[in-house]
Amino acid sequence: MKTAKFRIGQVVRHRIFPFRGVIFDVDPEFANTEEWYEAIPAEVRPRKDQPFYHLLAENDETEYVAYVSEQNLVSDETGEPVRHPQLGEFFDKTSDGHYAPKPRAHH
Repeated sequence: MKTAKFRIGQVVRHRIFPFRGVIFDVDPEFANTEEWYEAIPAEVRPRKDQPFYHLLAENDETEYVAYVSEQNLVSDETGEPVRHPQLGEFFDKTSDGHYAPKPRAHH
């Protein structure tokens, strides 16, 4: 199993598309639907045997949740805050501008 290169709370951006976000979950390999996978244009379709990341993502127009392969992510070094409305549900902002996962409530 590959070790994930990025960690939960890290700000990343997409290598090709103009969006960035904060990682809130990681799958060790592809764990979405076949329909989702087939919807990706073949020329940019990532391999399945790599970590996939769930992002609280934003672009210029909107905020949303994205599911992105490791090969298509790069670390975002801008230090700019991410404005996603759900950030506060998952993370506490640290003094150095990073996002620390909140302790999960156990039910």
